[in-house]
Amino acid sequence: MIHPGELWGEPEHGQPDLVVTGGDADLAHALIGSRTGVLVAFNPSEESDIARAIGLRAGAPRQGIALPMDAIQLEDGTLVVNMVILGSAPDRLAWRSRSAKITVRFDGRTSGLAVEGATTVVVATGQWLRGLDLVPRGHPGDGKADVHTYAVERRERKHVHHRLLTGTHVPHPYITIRTCVEVNVQASRELDLEVDGRAKAETATLRAKILPARYRLLI
Repeated sequence: MIHPGELWGEPEHGQPDLVVTGGDADLAHALIGSRTGVLVAFNPSEESDIARAIGLRAGAPRQGIALPMDAIQLEDGTLVVNMVILGSAPDRLAWRSRSAKITVRFDGRTSGLAVEGATTVVVATGQWLRGLDLVPRGHPGDGKADVHTYAVERRERKHVHHRLLTGTHVPHPYITIRTCVEVNVQASRELDLEVDGRAKAETATLRAKILPARYRLLI
């Protein structure tokens, strides 16, 4: 975990344990079964939002620095390197997007948020979604998950969408922001699920926990 004012990363001259090419979901898949702290050389696709968060570009010369990177683990063991979204992704939030009553509990507490008319819960280690600044304060190595819960009224959704590019959609009175290491989400109906940019089966529950420094990314 990093703290304000601390440098992030350390010199690394060894050979990577894994070499991965592709997007965020490909990176997450490659980590399955690996040890904590595994050293990864990542050749990202243009769509990789986690690469965007750290300024990594395919083909760029390596600096010999290893960044400790967090991951998110879902209840079924799925690993996530950037973000998981229950409900309508904020960049696809529209007038007709479905809503539900959503309860969000943090770090094992019995009490939490109970939000009527919620459309979206974002659980993120990273900052970007499809090139949009979705979680402006997101940091993939701070040992915490950023959780944003959306209950934006229909007449305001277009306005929020326009502000995603610059990260000025927050603060917003109908977007609740928390940080935690574990989160438990329960919706009153099944909603879309997106994991590192890929659609999964609809679900009404989401349980996730942060895995600090799950892997080291060679830049």
